[in-house]
Amino acid sequence: MIKDANGLIDYTEALKNQSSSELKLYVSMGTCGIAAGTTPVLNKIYQTIEEKNLKDIIDVVEVGCMGLCHSEPCICLENKETNEKVYYGNLSEEQVVQILEAKFDTELAGAKVLNKTWNTPEDEEISDQIQTRIVLRNSGVINPEKIEDYVMRDGYKALAKALTEMKPAGVVSEIELSGLRGRGGGGFPTGRKWQFAASQDADQKYLICNADEGDPGAFMDRAVLEGDPHSVLEAMVIAGYGIGADKGYIYIRAEYPLAIKRLEIAIAQAEELGFLGENILGSGFNFTIELKYGAGAFVCGEETALIHSIEGKRGEPTFKPPFPAISGLWGKPTIVNNVETFANVAAIIRNGADWFKSIGTEGSPGTKVFALAGKINKVGLVEVPMGTVLRDIIYGLGHGIVDGREFKAVQTGGPSGGCIKADKLDTPIDYESLKALGSMMGSGGMIVMDEDDCMVDIAKFFLDFTLEESCGKCTPCRIGNTRLHELLEDICSGNGTMETIEKLKTLSAAIKDTALCGLGQTSPNPVISTLNNFYDEYMQHVDRKKCPAGVCTKLVSYTINDKCVGCTLCARNCPVSCISGERKELHHIDQSKCIKCGVCYTACKFHAIDRT
Repeated sequence: MIKDANGLIDYTEALKNQSSSELKLYVSMGTCGIAAGTTPVLNKIYQTIEEKNLKDIIDVVEVGCMGLCHSEPCICLENKETNEKVYYGNLSEEQVVQILEAKFDTELAGAKVLNKTWNTPEDEEISDQIQTRIVLRNSGVINPEKIEDYVMRDGYKALAKALTEMKPAGVVSEIELSGLRGRGGGGFPTGRKWQFAASQDADQKYLICNADEGDPGAFMDRAVLEGDPHSVLEAMVIAGYGIGADKGYIYIRAEYPLAIKRLEIAIAQAEELGFLGENILGSGFNFTIELKYGAGAFVCGEETALIHSIEGKRGEPTFKPPFPAISGLWGKPTIVNNVETFANVAAIIRNGADWFKSIGTEGSPGTKVFALAGKINKVGLVEVPMGTVLRDIIYGLGHGIVDGREFKAVQTGGPSGGCIKADKLDTPIDYESLKALGSMMGSGGMIVMDEDDCMVDIAKFFLDFTLEESCGKCTPCRIGNTRLHELLEDICSGNGTMETIEKLKTLSAAIKDTALCGLGQTSPNPVISTLNNFYDEYMQHVDRKKCPAGVCTKLVSYTINDKCVGCTLCARNCPVSCISGERKELHHIDQSKCIKCGVCYTACKFHAIDRT
């Protein structure tokens, strides 16, 4: 039990003197790494260390996601004296043995060597590299199941500072001065929200961490909780002290079993050492945290629906005002922030508001974590200063489009966001800039699309998701989005007209103006943004009855031209056997049997198949 701030200092110093190994071996054990096969690699590492008697030389650290999802399984070998690090990706068990034997020989066993592309800002020093890690400062660096690792990297130092050197009002003021904005949606100022709750005269206040991450292609919050759970716990205690709450909840979807496991371990460890519970660090302040599991309803990412779910009610939103900061959980003042927002708090308290404001832009200070996904060469997690341009993320960190294809669009903000096209790639990323483009920051999903994607179909895909996830409480969302989806179906099947386009515009505007909650109000955004940015593609579907990307099967036909050499490759790959012809003779497609799958088009090596 650490009883005060001095006890934390003594505990930290004691930890620093414990390890004597020459090398540290970080093994990526987040969900992405485990799914890619890191567990057998880890087992082989332990086996080899045992067999080669390397226990005193190599210290193995099982970490969360390193952000290098494109190269899992991956490890990092660090020389503790020189701080030299080598990252290896796409590892096999056989390569691990040779790497451990040779240590820093990067050419061994054909292992893929990855360059370190991120930096953690320390004190006043701001990285000049593309990535700057604040939220992900510990992810991929510490063992999330060992509180000692967190403490060694200034963990709970901010909490000690807040409880011993600051008044509650000072904590709220520091967050407000930092300009931190909510990282889960529209970017409301975090300090202002805290101030609303702090100013309420109530016998009970609550704090909720929204970990109900549900956007397609988004996995930022999961990675933080799997790789650095104590950063969220520390921030919640600080926030509770600031607003006068002694009870916190983490609302996390049950589909995140590894994150839940590591949170449970972290909470137990924090309670044991005295960072949670009664009389924290001898300050007289009490705070407890409880986990609540969501069943995967996307609408429960909306704060009033989330609150109802915790209360045991149906997860449906309600009108605001009153806002939760005034009347939330069980009618008491309640603050709801998402995982990434909380993950910034300790760094701000520790280093100061001015330090945080020196990163990013004036209106959007700090960094933003993005989950790169889709048709991009290097999928994974990145954290960049606000104001970084899209091109640097997609072509710099993401290394461009798969197979050298042409970039077509990027969807930011998930199903509530919008598509941004190529001529806007030099737009700096901040809340206002994305909003001006008809999109939004959202939680941080970034799905990249290429020339083979149909933008009408993309709009329909996101609307499919919204229809599935709508709670159905309000008519604009329940019925309006169903009608929108039917109109898009008409366009994709060749039944669309100019009247269909006009109905899309009118209905989208009506839903935005009349839906009850944020989910319904933003659900037409993919439709509106694709109409605005890819109107010609809609017109090709309506006027020419053609899908230029070849995605809408009812508008596509495949024919074999004179370049056919009769290799039979198309016929052998056709799943419905609708292609006929002898070897070295021109082949033919039976249009009555063709299912428009495009397998023949992809398989042909002689450009002998036309897609029209």
